[in-house]
Amino acid sequence: MRSVLEKLGLAEENSGAFDGEWRGGGAMIEKSSPIDGKLLARVRTASDEDYKRAIARSEEAFQTWRKTPGPVRGETVRQLGNALRETKTDLAKLVTMETGKIIAEGEGEVQEMIDICDFAVGQSRQLYGLTIQSERPSHRLMEQWHPLGLVAIISAFNFPVAVWSWNAALASVCGDATIWKPSEKTPLTAIAVIKIAERVCRKTGADPAIFSLLVGDGPTLGQKLAADRRVPLVSATGSTRMGFEVGKAVHGRLGKSILELGGNNALVVGPTADLAMAANSIFFGAVGTSGQRCTSTRRVIAHESLAERLREQLLGSYKSVRIGNPLDRDTLMGPLIDPSAVENVIQSIERVKSEGGEVLYGGEKLNGEQFPGGAYMRPCLAMARHEFEIVKHETFGPLLYLMTYSEFDEAIALHNDVPQGLSSAIFTNDMREAEKFVSAVGSDCGIANINAGTSGAEIGGAFGGEKNTGGGRESGSDAWKSYMRRQTNTVNFSTELPLAQGITFGAGEGSATA
Repeated sequence: MRSVLEKLGLAEENSGAFDGEWRGGGAMIEKSSPIDGKLLARVRTASDEDYKRAIARSEEAFQTWRKTPGPVRGETVRQLGNALRETKTDLAKLVTMETGKIIAEGEGEVQEMIDICDFAVGQSRQLYGLTIQSERPSHRLMEQWHPLGLVAIISAFNFPVAVWSWNAALASVCGDATIWKPSEKTPLTAIAVIKIAERVCRKTGADPAIFSLLVGDGPTLGQKLAADRRVPLVSATGSTRMGFEVGKAVHGRLGKSILELGGNNALVVGPTADLAMAANSIFFGAVGTSGQRCTSTRRVIAHESLAERLREQLLGSYKSVRIGNPLDRDTLMGPLIDPSAVENVIQSIERVKSEGGEVLYGGEKLNGEQFPGGAYMRPCLAMARHEFEIVKHETFGPLLYLMTYSEFDEAIALHNDVPQGLSSAIFTNDMREAEKFVSAVGSDCGIANINAGTSGAEIGGAFGGEKNTGGGRESGSDAWKSYMRRQTNTVNFSTELPLAQGITFGAGEGSATA
């Protein structure tokens, strides 16, 4: 453990604020691993003065960075991606040690960072505008994109580094400076990543303050950034409750936001589905990351003709799941982020039972010598009905509800009748069902998959959801536009002043006419 920390530049005590220089005038916090409860390291959080300095230095860095050509900005991101490749093994181990996700997922998260850097490098040469046909003679109408300014990135514990990279890689090639407020539950991975970014910036000549960091109390720092008029864009990932607070503050000052909030993701299993594929996908979607993905599968809506067979297959998988140290490659499920997360899941399980549901398997805390640290539990599989209040609530952990349907339109109605709208999936070999599911009258989520699960989004597509999920989009496709300001330009290369829409204003020589 200590070797991994040292390789990544982490000490027993670490500064939690970076603005081109490392600082930390706030309270000291301790970070213990959910694997065994042992102390990993301490972090000195950002003070009010650190916040003021970070904003000022980020503004200063932006003034220069926005004038740097896009492809030159892309070179810094290219080298950041290469530096992440070189540190992938150790950084993945730190992700696992700090979050409890299994090492394969830790490695996947770092690879996701590398992939988005590669994507952003290409994007740095493709910040395209438009030339538009003008209705006026001898006029050119065009549209271009300019750097926006400071971008605040508020990330959650479950993807402690990938979400930063989705935003930071794109924002930086767009000419913005970023200020990262990571979850206080995962400060060490954030510090390690910013140390990597700092080394890259010093090598390329970029101002390291384009990648600033503020570790500290979530609500306090988050609300500061959300209310700060010097920060035109806030990208926040977390609970729906948090999103409402951030959204109110940002939109109250007419700022921009990207909100990636709760998911209550359902997977429909149609009567023609490949049952083995569906069961495997559900198992990974519900148990992967200990059910702590925003895209985790939380509800299964199975056709009544195969519901019993699906249930038996899932029970077999759940009973065989290997729970333990996530650094062991034979482990399929590690601990949750902390003991309070376990308690939240257990409370939801009690709600399911009190509303009339049935627990088919799991849901117990796991203690003893084999499961030190107090953050382990068995994943829970439960029979439920859609009308249960708890089913419409996102429980952030390994709790999966099984429900049935008889007609396909009923399945879509059940699927959509929750406040959240992030990810969705259907397993079917019926072309009509598949096409309807991804049509305007099908899934109302931002992500809708056919014969693929709710988890495992690729960086090439825009990521995000609708309704209480927030409506934001990050990562691929045209998500880069969120980090820039759009400008429409009219260029008149004639000696006349024609107006649009055929308007004539004034009379006589020199008047403006169409």
